[in-house]
Amino acid sequence: MLTAIETTGTINANHQIVLDEELPSNAPSRVRVIVLYDEDAEDFSEREWLKAASKNEVFDFLKDEAEDIYTLKDGKPVTK
Repeated sequence: MLTAIETTGTINANHQIVLDEELPSNAPSRVRVIVLYDEDAEDFSEREWLKAASKNEVFDFLKDEAEDIYTLKDGKPVTK
């Protein structure tokens, strides 16, 4: 059975979540974390997001040559 506890916090320079308040003393040692962020906030530049995504293991499958199926000749250029 999952129990939800809502709290806020920040992510520090070591990519650790620092909660604004203590968890209850009966909280388990393992938890499931859902991170919500404000899409309109300008705290992170596009460069920072791209850097974080490039280091995230979830995208490692894209390094597989089998995933490299597109070339510069595919698609059409975007014009404004």
